[in-house]
Amino acid sequence: MLNGAVNYITVNFLQAAPRTSSSHHVCCRLRLGFRFPIVLGKPVPFCEGPAASDTVFALSSGQGRCGVAVVRVSGPSSQDALRSIAGLTRLPSPRTALLRSLVHPQSKELLDRGLVLWFPGPHSFTGEDSVEFHIHGGPAVITGILQALGSLPGLRPAEAGEFTRRAFHAGKLDLTEIEGMGDLIHAETEAQRRQALRQMAGDLACLYNGWSQQLKQSLAHVEAFIDFSEGELIEDGVLNQVDSAVSQLRVEVEKHLSDERKGERLRGGVQVVIAGATNVGKSSLFNTLCQRPAAIVSPVAGTTRDVLEMPLDIGGFPVLLGDTAGLRDTADCVEKEGVHRAQLMVEQADLTLVVVDSALLPGDPLRAPSVLSRYLKTVLPDEKDKQCLLILNKSDLLPKEHIAVIQRVLEQNSDVPPVSILSCYTKEGLDDFLTLLQARVKALCGDPLVSSPSLTQTRHRSHLQKCVSALGEYCRYRESDLALAADGLRSALTCLGRITGKVDAEEILDVIFRDFCIGK
Repeated sequence: MLNGAVNYITVNFLQAAPRTSSSHHVCCRLRLGFRFPIVLGKPVPFCEGPAASDTVFALSSGQGRCGVAVVRVSGPSSQDALRSIAGLTRLPSPRTALLRSLVHPQSKELLDRGLVLWFPGPHSFTGEDSVEFHIHGGPAVITGILQALGSLPGLRPAEAGEFTRRAFHAGKLDLTEIEGMGDLIHAETEAQRRQALRQMAGDLACLYNGWSQQLKQSLAHVEAFIDFSEGELIEDGVLNQVDSAVSQLRVEVEKHLSDERKGERLRGGVQVVIAGATNVGKSSLFNTLCQRPAAIVSPVAGTTRDVLEMPLDIGGFPVLLGDTAGLRDTADCVEKEGVHRAQLMVEQADLTLVVVDSALLPGDPLRAPSVLSRYLKTVLPDEKDKQCLLILNKSDLLPKEHIAVIQRVLEQNSDVPPVSILSCYTKEGLDDFLTLLQARVKALCGDPLVSSPSLTQTRHRSHLQKCVSALGEYCRYRESDLALAADGLRSALTCLGRITGKVDAEEILDVIFRDFCIGK
């Protein structure tokens, strides 16, 4: 390996010389067939990163005017940058803030007066020598500091995400923790913050690493059985233990996958769509929930012709609320396209709020359930009938006695989804509706602090599905071809490694020689 390049080694056979001190003379051969990168004899993370021989700098705090901005420098020349900008003859104590005048290294012009902090590697975010300049957050001050750093030899502006990438390659964070940190930065609701914090703390990584460890042990036992069973060096029943472990692991992964996308919904927001006929008050409900006149409200039927969307925080959970065109047959080509888009939104929605004009219900309250049940079939696809709330709007136009009877009749009928009777005009019944909506949104997202951590990324789901399939390959070939069965375990292990960003074959060798004292 030259100049830090990564070479790849494929382990096909590993032969041990006979040991004269033992009664066993064994020629050990391991048919592993792994291809893994070796740097100075050690495995590296699966994703290869850029060489970290250069020093990079960038604004680490948010853009725009602020009281304090943070400029980070990371790399081997960080201490030189600190000495040049802060005028220091020796480095300050690690992780201790020091108030200094910051000057341009060439012109010696005073740029600002702020705090400097020194983080020697590996005890830093990136694992490298790092410096932070805590300066005033005006655009001119920030630009001056960045230009001063750029004038120093060996320093360059950091690429997007490069600090975090270096932290990954230094082993400070795995991919799931990095994704959790990104989600935390973009979290807009309390539930999103809780889920992101849990993932950034390593809960998801701990789960996947535990599964990886089980697979490594199972694979090591299968490989050892293949190579050493003829010499009767392997304990009886070792494959039965592997069978049990693989079966249990497959059940756990499948259970993890059957979460109804709760974590992904919480991360991206629950898709809630308001649907119904024209002039039933859909846009009025949309404006009420948004607490501003986001949609045009008019007595003219068909006013809304496109999809309007607004992000909301409902009880700490993220919701993307959509208002749609009224569902009806029309000859107007523009409105027809709006109706088509409304139908597509209903098909894709996690939750549909079906709005009905309560004044149009039959005079006999006992007929209301059957009428509403037939109407819902025209609005919702068959598979969506359990993911909706029925809203009877314009209740101010009905006598209160009539409303109470309708409410009681609908509650006793199981063919109709949960119902809210309200008036967007008087706001009567709105609190009860919001309570019901919040409960349904919470059920769709789940509690991020309860039970095991949830899947948050489509990428995770894809690799876990492939992992389950690979475990199925082991079961398929277990009796007929043990080498192919081992390949299934190896593929499953690789799938898990791709989630966290690490694929390490060396540990399998460690398990083999730890669990089986081959050759004594």
